[in-house]
Amino acid sequence: MTYDLVIRNGRVVDGTGKPAYEADIAINGNEIVAIGTITEAGTEEIDAQGNLVTPGWVDLHTHLDAQISWDPLLTPISRQGVTTALMGNCGVTFAPCKVEDRELIAAMMETVEDIPREAIMTGLPWTWDTYGEYLDAIEKMNPAINVGGLVGHSAVRYYVMGDRGVEGDPTPEEQAQIVDIARQAVRDGAMGFSTNRFLGHFMPDGRNIPGTHAKHDEVVAIAEAVGQEGGLMQNVLNLGGDFEGEEELLRKEARAAGGRVLFSITAGDKDNSGARVRAMLEDMAANDLDINAISVPRGTGNVLGLQAGLPWRTNAWNEVREMATLEEKLAAIQDPARVEQLLAEAKLDDTIPSNELYWLGESGQPDYISGDEKSLQTFADNHGEHPAKTFIRMSLESDGKAWFTRRFFNKNLKAVANLLDCANCLPGLGDAGAHVSQVTDGGWATFTLTHWTRDVGLYTIEEAVRRLTSAPARIMGLPDRGTLEIGKRADINVIDLENLREEMPEIHHNFPHGAPHFLQGAHGYKATICNGTVILRDDELTGARGGEIIRNQSTMAVAAE
Repeated sequence: MTYDLVIRNGRVVDGTGKPAYEADIAINGNEIVAIGTITEAGTEEIDAQGNLVTPGWVDLHTHLDAQISWDPLLTPISRQGVTTALMGNCGVTFAPCKVEDRELIAAMMETVEDIPREAIMTGLPWTWDTYGEYLDAIEKMNPAINVGGLVGHSAVRYYVMGDRGVEGDPTPEEQAQIVDIARQAVRDGAMGFSTNRFLGHFMPDGRNIPGTHAKHDEVVAIAEAVGQEGGLMQNVLNLGGDFEGEEELLRKEARAAGGRVLFSITAGDKDNSGARVRAMLEDMAANDLDINAISVPRGTGNVLGLQAGLPWRTNAWNEVREMATLEEKLAAIQDPARVEQLLAEAKLDDTIPSNELYWLGESGQPDYISGDEKSLQTFADNHGEHPAKTFIRMSLESDGKAWFTRRFFNKNLKAVANLLDCANCLPGLGDAGAHVSQVTDGGWATFTLTHWTRDVGLYTIEEAVRRLTSAPARIMGLPDRGTLEIGKRADINVIDLENLREEMPEIHHNFPHGAPHFLQGAHGYKATICNGTVILRDDELTGARGGEIIRNQSTMAVAAE
């Protein structure tokens, strides 16, 4: 007998949390068919000697809803071990959508998620009205990895209520229609429903997006319908403004849905930040409520440098930022008169504090864990100069390739560790597909394996892999993925853990209309396999596309009966 693919001699970490073991894995088609000592040959073979063999990562928080159309390879996460991604988070989606509302829905996605409106309007086919029809359309994109989607509250509300859906309350008839559309979307394959109550997300005209101020009874009615169809409820909350009210809403959703509820969270500045959320999660679990959180596993925020955003936002700095090429920018910051103006204006603009900007370093691996010694302010103090002069100097010394990250969220790693150590808080929240010219956190899983597991020991390797695979697969509702078992889908990583690392971010301009976006690769992924297809070898994408559009499996099972 010959198998399609055999992975030999690897240390298998199967995603269940059980101890690792040595074994070969055989694959036929898109399925794992044998695990153990395999003597038969494979048409294709991978020698995993000295490497980990794990399930592919499951990314619960992306915004690839538009990018899938023009970048079916779904970078950067396909280069970071992710084989399954959930999009449609935060309540903003492209369906359901009436023809006359397309421009507004695209503009809303731009203001909330920094996905360029022009790219959305020209890059997507816009052949749908319902969410099920949207899934049919993107299925034709033939993605490299698996993608599932949530239907968004903002889109559903606007579809039913029009502009009244932004700030108004639905009539009983409108609420019933909102519930029915959410239910039908899940029946048509949506993995669930996303809602957004965060007060920092806005329409193009400055109002909060539809659903932000929805009453609890509306959200609970949706949760009941979605839960009946086996769907997930995903939330972005206003915990900072109404912790008790938002906590109660989560509990109401879980009771109404009778199943899975997910929300996004970040820790604050102090060592004990996040302790209240952890206590809440532990109490919910003790009361048999299936409520889970995800949090980005490192300090994060805007990535700034001469090639992308700049730390100062005055006229002179904006002129440099808007220059077309890096060469022009480098020339500009060598012109004495312009530099004098840049420095003068920087002294009047402290919008982004220089002590919150951390140099990512000059080696091949970005430094996400440094202390104040690598802040822009410290560098400036050490040279007795203004931070703007330091920024210009470091930009010139690196030929414009110096990167700084603003740690706006999860600044305190002790607080992050306490949060991520909670049984019901998973690492994630990479936001791939959103804020593509501002933020690059697609390597969150690689960081979890390297920093929190290999280097610090917060997790054992078995527990880390479980939190990256079977735990999020369960939340997403995927019984056939997330573990390495016979009969499961062949979504697999082969990893050189000792040498695993993220690479430095790079800015590219190959999205529609030359829109800028970050890419970030990794080193140490010997292979990534999606549905039995090798999509990456030795850190480079092969160009093969093994993914599929995943639809709600509870609904699919009922339909098949």
